Amino acid sequence: MPETSPHTPTFGRAYARVGPRMDARGATEHRRRLVEPAYGVVVEIGAGYGATFPFYPAAVASVLALEPDPTLRGLAGAAAAKAPVPVTVKDGAAEALPASDASVDVVVSSLVLCSVADQSVALAEIVRVLRPGGSLLFYEHVRSRHRVLAAAEDLLTPLWTRVAGGCHPNRDTAAMIAGAGLNVHGLERFGFSALPGNPRLAHVLGVAAKP
Repeated sequence: MPETSPHTPTFGRAYARVGPRMDARGATEHRRRLVEPAYGVVVEIGAGYGATFPFYPAAVASVLALEPDPTLRGLAGAAAAKAPVPVTVKDGAAEALPASDASVDVVVSSLVLCSVADQSVALAEIVRVLRPGGSLLFYEHVRSRHRVLAAAEDLLTPLWTRVAGGCHPNRDTAAMIAGAGLNVHGLERFGFSALPGNPRLAHVLGVAAKP
């Protein structure tokens, strides 16, 4: 989920209302598929209200779920109590992961890398904590390949980032992940209308492995 900032204290409350509507339109299935390959020690960034928690497979030993927004973090704590695997919810952000170097098997990002303040810093942290052979599992909305829609996203981004928890609708996140030194594979690109009346925006679902 988008990481909130001190300048958008109400965004977490708004997302807690809107998120379940997105889930009902298809995001739940996207999240289930996202975490299906997870195993071992997992860190989830921007865990939001814990929408991924019910789908973690038995191969997962533990999940450290980081969420900076207090409203969403409280909801995630309640969801963690019902999760099928051990989940610990803490305050934290993608740019400063509370994990040692090469100590994590899997990092999960679900609609988060659009909103981090600096993608390169967040991705460097992900690479740092992953063990060799470990994976980033990501589900993100990304910049459109259609020239007109991409131009509209560029035009909208300055305003949208201020009202939507720092979300950037024009980021080419898959390219950034590859540029951070992770090997992207199994990438699926698709259109998804998150809410009624919204256009089908470009989303990606994929896995990126640390060499």
